[in-house]
Amino acid sequence: MFRRFLAYYGPQKHLFIADTVCALVIAGIDLAFPSILRSLTGGLFTEGPSAIMASLGMIAAGLVAMYLVRCACRYFVSAQGHIMGARMESKMRQDLFDQYERFSFSYFDRVNSGDMMSRVVNDLFDICEAAHHVPEWIIICGVEIVGAFVILFTISPVLAGVMAAVTALFVVVMVRQNFRMRAVYTDNRLKISGVNSQLQDSLAGMRVVKSFANEETERAKFRRSNDRYLDSKEAMYRVMGTYQATSALMTGVLFTIIVVLGGYLVAQGQMTAVDMATFALYISLFTTPIETLVNSTETFQKAIAGFRRMDEVLMSTPDVLDKPDARPLEVSAGAIEYRDVCFTYEDREIGADRRAGVERPVIDHLSLSIRPGETIALVGPSGGGKSTTCSLLPRFYDVQSGSITIDGQDVRDVTQESLRRAIGLVQQDVYLFDGTIRENIAYGRPGATNDEIAQAARRANIHDFIESLEDGYDTVVGERGGRLSGGQKQRIAIARVFLKDPKILILDEATSALDNESEEAVQESLERLAADRTTIIIAHRLSTIKGADEIATVEHGQVVERGTHEELLARGGTYARYYRMQFEGVRARELDEPAATATHG
Repeated sequence: MFRRFLAYYGPQKHLFIADTVCALVIAGIDLAFPSILRSLTGGLFTEGPSAIMASLGMIAAGLVAMYLVRCACRYFVSAQGHIMGARMESKMRQDLFDQYERFSFSYFDRVNSGDMMSRVVNDLFDICEAAHHVPEWIIICGVEIVGAFVILFTISPVLAGVMAAVTALFVVVMVRQNFRMRAVYTDNRLKISGVNSQLQDSLAGMRVVKSFANEETERAKFRRSNDRYLDSKEAMYRVMGTYQATSALMTGVLFTIIVVLGGYLVAQGQMTAVDMATFALYISLFTTPIETLVNSTETFQKAIAGFRRMDEVLMSTPDVLDKPDARPLEVSAGAIEYRDVCFTYEDREIGADRRAGVERPVIDHLSLSIRPGETIALVGPSGGGKSTTCSLLPRFYDVQSGSITIDGQDVRDVTQESLRRAIGLVQQDVYLFDGTIRENIAYGRPGATNDEIAQAARRANIHDFIESLEDGYDTVVGERGGRLSGGQKQRIAIARVFLKDPKILILDEATSALDNESEEAVQESLERLAADRTTIIIAHRLSTIKGADEIATVEHGQVVERGTHEELLARGGTYARYYRMQFEGVRARELDEPAATATHG
């Protein structure tokens, strides 16, 4: 993991080298001043006023030059060093987002979006701070500490040796405290991720919250998450307080040693008062870097905890990957073939039937052939596997056994990009991005002209409505299209697919949430969209699929019957029962009564 972290310094190595040189210059100048002062007070400044006055101009010029260089180096370290860290943070953020884009739906089924956002924002900010400051602090503080000790040993080996022994003792104590801090900072990252997750969940579901008047429930949920984060922060600051107190105690002990032991050595004639004053100057130069390094452990531990969470994502292998020799999909006719397909959701029981401790697959040895240009409707109970069947076609999930082919090409042997560009999807829950109507339609084919966008809108029966708006195609739809009605959003989504012009079409409950008037307008658009395309329709409202070429009933992940509307009605199976329930008002138990009577007879 550390090697992967260091790799991010590679593109910024020129800045890192320059930053290191400037840090060394700063440390050298800081070390030089006490020695210069000691030399002057023990030499030149004892020679009389005329000698001092003759040399002050040169001394002033030298010090001004020295501190101008230090000023320039400090600017470079502060400005360019932070720029280096920001560039590394930006690259990490891009890598993390790119990895999220590689994951299949199963990853997003498992991981909360608030947690993903926390990794991209909070964690990476801490990493950026550490990427810049920690190397700088190590270089400057390390040089100052080592340099100060060397100089102090040349002045008084006895006093410097005692200080070194006391410092080593305190370092051992602080290192042990440092190990305790790791768990605390990792827990803190998890707790803030929990706050983000709860916040995102509550805000995304605000309409549901308001409709049930459950604001207080959400406040209580957020309060619990927030309190857990507060407890973690308090634990973090208690550990950090102990750490800081140890550092302050070390400084006090060192000053005490200088005064007591230094005074004894002066009294014994083993040190001069000037040397003791120089020790006092160096002790500040010595303790300040130690305190800085102590404080840097907070930044370092946060960064380690954050990078570990980032690394977990980057080292995760996506569930759905292109094969090394994957080729683009070539759709010549649009024939689709499901052969003995099995699939079970990971860590989920949706659609599962547990019997004797065995989980039944959501898709259980399903076989289904769809002819080129055919419109086939999938009907059946909720959880029966209809939507999952369609999700397997564009490889939102991969089949666990069996195969799915398009014009004889296994979907696992072609590139995901070409596969998904060949398939258009219109769902019940339409997602519009927070942008203009033009941008949302153009999402179907980035780079499309305004005329192509308008033509797609006309074919989706939404152009006249858009033109009636004050800003027309430049109208902002709001988050998730909140400023539009359900039917309007649905037709914009259809326009988006018209612009994409796919060879294969999937309509997943596309009209089930609409009123009758909106459904009629959308249904007309869908029929136009489905013309001359291989189309799979999922619907519970059977009135929308009577015109399908064929209807397949899916139960328990299997196709149990298939035929035209008339054939399935004549067969009297599951489809016929559903149809009578919707159009004749007959309840299921009433339909089953004759069979039950015959059994008892």
